[in-house]
Amino acid sequence: MGIAVGLDIGGTKCAISTGECTADSVTVLSREEFPTAGLAWRQVLDEFAARITRITQGPDVPAVTAIGISCGGPLDSKKGVILSPPNLPGWDNVPIVEFFSERFHVPVHVQNDANACALAEYRFGAGRGTRNMVFMTFGTGLGAGIVIDGRLYSGTNDNAGEIGHIRLAPTGPVGYNKEGSAEGFCSGAGIARLAKMRKGLDLTAKELFERVRAGDPDCIEVFRESAEKLATILAFTIDVLNPEVITLGGVFMRNADLFMEIVDPILDREALPLARKVCRIVPAGLGEAVGDYAALAVAGMEG
Repeated sequence: MGIAVGLDIGGTKCAISTGECTADSVTVLSREEFPTAGLAWRQVLDEFAARITRITQGPDVPAVTAIGISCGGPLDSKKGVILSPPNLPGWDNVPIVEFFSERFHVPVHVQNDANACALAEYRFGAGRGTRNMVFMTFGTGLGAGIVIDGRLYSGTNDNAGEIGHIRLAPTGPVGYNKEGSAEGFCSGAGIARLAKMRKGLDLTAKELFERVRAGDPDCIEVFRESAEKLATILAFTIDVLNPEVITLGGVFMRNADLFMEIVDPILDREALPLARKVCRIVPAGLGEAVGDYAALAVAGMEG
């Protein structure tokens, strides 16, 4: 049995993982990180290539069978090109699949990070055993990966699932370059902006939730607004896609108990009853490790 290699590309750091994957399980064999801030795209790819070579050398190491790449969008998964992600300045039309295919002569696939996490949750996490599911990032930003009838749905040009761009209010915190967007209300950075806008508080999302749990009324008010907006997006998703499960990472995953107290009654009121009845809202089953599994799940994609 060979091993898969997963490459997770972020604006400040990158991670490389190796693993043994089956249809419904994965065993992570190794993982390491390196900082990427200030590096040109070619330097990052060269560093990945050098580490793949080092990690997979030796007579007792199984051969690499596939490479999967998870990266913030926009990108073209069919052409294997990264298209100027906002968190990766200078990464313009980077032929990343060609780069690794030519060096390692194995199948290489790339997906945006939300899609990659959706694949991981579908195969190995809270979506295992379903046919229709959605993963929402709820981290620095808000995006969604969609699995329909057992297959990832990425849209005509890889722009499906960009729920963070939906405007939920005429005014509000800016997210996705749009005032009052879902990402403005329902992301780590957005919640911090919301706290500043509503209450003049300079807090990170983590600090705000610590104060929420301590009973701070101003922070509770900010949190409630975010949770109500999240419930709106979840109701849209349930009504349009009729999934069996919506799994969320990031801020929601760490505070699911608080969110669901507000979200559940709103969904019961706003979502179509029959669609709501069959849909579970749960934190990411892979927990904080969902990003580690995401690129490995992409490595296992077909065609």
